[in-house]
Parts: sequence; C-alpha cells; structure tokens
Amino acid sequence: KEVEAEGVVALPGVCIDDLEISVSNYEHPRPELLRCDDSRVVEESVHSHLLKSNCPVTSQPDWGSVVVEYRGAALDHASLLEYIVSFRQHSDFHEQCVERIFMDVWTRCKPIKLSVYARYTRRGGLDINPFRTSYPQQLPLNVRTARQ
Repeated sequence: KEVEAEGVVALPGVCIDDLEISVSNYEHPRPELLRCDDSRVVEESVHSHLLKSNCPVTSQPDWGSVVVEYRGAALDHASLLEYIVSFRQHSDFHEQCVERIFMDVWTRCKPIKLSVYARYTRRGGLDINPFRTSYPQQLPLNVRTARQ
C-alpha cells in the first residue's frame, strides 16, 4: 500500500516470471517457442518483468516489463516466458522489440484480438513505453511500475 501511495502500480494480469523454464538460446528472439492451445479460447492479460534487449546504438542493456493482452487460442505461459527471455542478447530499439513480440504472437497464435505494450526502465531520463494493438482501444494508463 505504501508503494501504491507513491503512484506505483502493478501491471495487469498474471505475472509469468515464476514459471520454471529452461532457456538455451539468448541470442535471437525465437518465435517457434510460442505454443497455443487451439482447443481453448481465452481472454487474458499476462505480463513479465524479464524482457531485456540491447540498444543497437550504445549496446547498453534495456530492461522492460511487457504486457500481452489477447483473446484467442490459449497461449502457453511457459512458452511465452521462454520467448521473452530469448531477447536477452538481441539488439533493437524498444519500439521494434514490441512490434516483433506483437507480430510473432499474431502470426503463431492467430488471436482474435491482441495488444502488446512494454514499460522500459528509464535511461537518460527518457520514458519509452511502446504499444501495439490490433483493435481500437484506449491507450494503457501511463503509470509507473516499481521497476521504473
């Protein structure tokens, strides 16, 4: 409650960070890791605080929290977490990472609707929080997370 009083909020949905996974590739995002169960249609929000990529200009690490909200075939949470962790050594801008996550989930799972957004830790005082959606909706609230 003290953290909330300071204007810091939790991201929506289920946090997938505590799932037990085994990751062997940190070099490139691996969309083939994403698995969906076509027999179950769900509407849910999931998030992870383990997104990390590298700035293509400075090679500095960029840490972020990513939210995936969708309706469609049930996305396997462990496979999503493995996929997110596979960005660890990838060099790209924040916006491009979110676009890639969006397109990989869109292509692999074919959801009815999908939105992906990230809240990156600030570097140089800049707040960059890219957002991509497949349907008209309000922008996510511009709130601070504990990691920012």
